Amino acid sequence: MKQHNTDRFTSRTTTRLTLFSGFLVVTAALLIAATPATAAPPYKSVYIDNIPHVKQKPDFCGEACAEMVLTKLGKKMDQDFVFDASGLDPRLGRGCYTKELYQALKKIGFKVGTGGYTVDARTNRSAVAGMTAQFDAMHADLVRGIPSIICMHYDDRPNTTEHFRLIIGYDAATDEVIYHEPAHADAANERMKRDMLIKLWPLKYQRTKWTVIRLRLEPGRLIEGESSSSFTAADYAVHIHGLKKRLPHDKFHIVLQPPFVVVGDQSQTMVRRHATQTVQWTVDRIKRQYFKKDPDEIIDVWLFKDTESYEKHNLQLFSQKPTTPYGYYSPTHNVLVMNISTGGGTLVHEIVHPFMASNFPACPAWFNEGLASLYEQSSTRGGKIWGLTNWRLGGLQTAITDRRVPSFKTLCSTTTEQFYNQDPGTNYSQARYLCYYLQERGLLNEYYHQCRANSQQDPTGYETLKRVLAAGREPLSDADMATFKVRWEKYVASLRF
Repeated sequence: MKQHNTDRFTSRTTTRLTLFSGFLVVTAALLIAATPATAAPPYKSVYIDNIPHVKQKPDFCGEACAEMVLTKLGKKMDQDFVFDASGLDPRLGRGCYTKELYQALKKIGFKVGTGGYTVDARTNRSAVAGMTAQFDAMHADLVRGIPSIICMHYDDRPNTTEHFRLIIGYDAATDEVIYHEPAHADAANERMKRDMLIKLWPLKYQRTKWTVIRLRLEPGRLIEGESSSSFTAADYAVHIHGLKKRLPHDKFHIVLQPPFVVVGDQSQTMVRRHATQTVQWTVDRIKRQYFKKDPDEIIDVWLFKDTESYEKHNLQLFSQKPTTPYGYYSPTHNVLVMNISTGGGTLVHEIVHPFMASNFPACPAWFNEGLASLYEQSSTRGGKIWGLTNWRLGGLQTAITDRRVPSFKTLCSTTTEQFYNQDPGTNYSQARYLCYYLQERGLLNEYYHQCRANSQQDPTGYETLKRVLAAGREPLSDADMATFKVRWEKYVASLRF
């Protein structure tokens, strides 16, 4: 009995142990399946040195990562160049997504690989195996001296944004991946635990199929290129990216019309029409006749649909009330601000000023405003912008009758402060119709270029005016200029608007 009972006990105990052992086996298998890639055999340490860190422009994380490697390779192609190589429309106001970055890197000459990979996530085991394989491939490239740009979630918070980082090494002692973080200054050689990277790396657009983005930066036959000194598509993309954040509401529309960005609260069609029929029309002609350089900054042209919008949004955007009901140019804010319901003449006028500032910064105020005022009312003649008579004519004719128009020497000698703040009521109109006279005599373009060339010796432009009016003869004297003024006044009196 005892022996029998013992046998039964032994038998039951053996059965229980067998069941328990089976449980351990199953549990161990589940644990293995659930264990992240960090449970894999340790990888050897590797680090690609001499890759400089570059801080990204807004939304240019991928482009900045590419610039880091290009710089190491001795290339003068910055993140703007990378963006431009992508062909992405700057009007979208964003940096490259994976597809566009992939295209840019291939165009530059990198052997980027497939770029996008799929991981089977139907089971935990297949997901772990897939992510391990992806890390294996990236580590193998690091050993070969090839860094990678990966797209991953920025951090482990819910709904965090996707972000490009440059992977440059791995530390076996701490099981950490080494990367350059483009989002911050001084963020070279940042570290992240391998299991955290593998957690953030897959983009889980589908529950059972994950997308893994890795762009290899193995140099092939790299093109030659360098960053542009003028504004590029990348500059406009960055600018529009920031501008969108400042729009007062979603009824504003943005139209890119280099070298300006046109913003308005009329319909998209109307904003585009102003951009092409007024802004582009003016820019094409004044550049052909006068200006070689674009403005030094990207300038926004704000077109407000009516007086209410104009006054309200001036306060909201620029913290000031406008001093004119029509519009103005603010070099402080790099904007042209218009009440477009008053017409497009003021817009044409103000477009001249930023061009003058970049091409002829020493231009005397009277000529700056005279030329700009000339084109308030304008058309095309022989492919050139041509000033017409306008509303300023009547007041000037009255001042001529009343003998209130100062000499041209006095006009030219006015300082900027005197021209704007001590105007006897004729400064703008006298300057405009002097420019009009020069235009009608075929002398205006010559005067502009000579005035600019002689600005150091003749800062007021008066001596240059006397030479140009003499048309190749001896420069006019002051007495001759008095005679000319009488003739000019008769000419102006004969004009009609």
